[in-house]
Amino acid sequence: MHIVIMGCGRVGSTLAHNLEERGHSVAVIDQNADAFRRLGPEFGGVIVTGAGFDRDVLREAGIERADGFAAVSSGDNSNIISARLARETFGVPRVAARIYDQKRAEVYERLGIPTVATVRWTADRILRQVLATGDLEVFRDPTSTVSIIEVPVHKGWIGRKLTSLETAAGARTAYLMRFGLGHLPTASTMVQDGDQVFMLVTDEIAADVRRRTGAAPEGAH
Repeated sequence: MHIVIMGCGRVGSTLAHNLEERGHSVAVIDQNADAFRRLGPEFGGVIVTGAGFDRDVLREAGIERADGFAAVSSGDNSNIISARLARETFGVPRVAARIYDQKRAEVYERLGIPTVATVRWTADRILRQVLATGDLEVFRDPTSTVSIIEVPVHKGWIGRKLTSLETAAGARTAYLMRFGLGHLPTASTMVQDGDQVFMLVTDEIAADVRRRTGAAPEGAH
């Protein structure tokens, strides 16, 4: 794959190296030529000095054959303009933009541009660490909306279908751990003793989901 990155700060340079290590071709754009020093002499990709929303600059970076485009400069406006240009003008199939302003991020998500709302995501992660809420959260999406948490499972659910537990909880199971191995559940999956169940939740329903899975099934004795 060929990936074009706009912005050669710490995120952009790290992303460029990670992609190159995975065998992809990479082009990095930045208005400040000194920024390319972060890439180091070992970087084998293309570097282009200029604005990421300049069509000629994008073409020089290989945007017309790009499989992906990441806008990770320090400017929200520059990131979203270049991301939309990559998507709408050059037809790049995979586009993402880093956005600091949470409200802007929500607007651009509606326009079909996946965004990483940096400040909100970071603040949320720190908050959860310092408050120690007790939820075993193993994943949170970049918009800080959906997470995967381990839920308690009352012994009364053992031997019942996992779909019944989902119905009672009002949430879907992302995966379960059984004998130390991860499993994707199916419609016929039964809850077994020792299963660790991980469900997809939002903050609004997380506590209620944990309460329902930790309670005995209705009608159980």
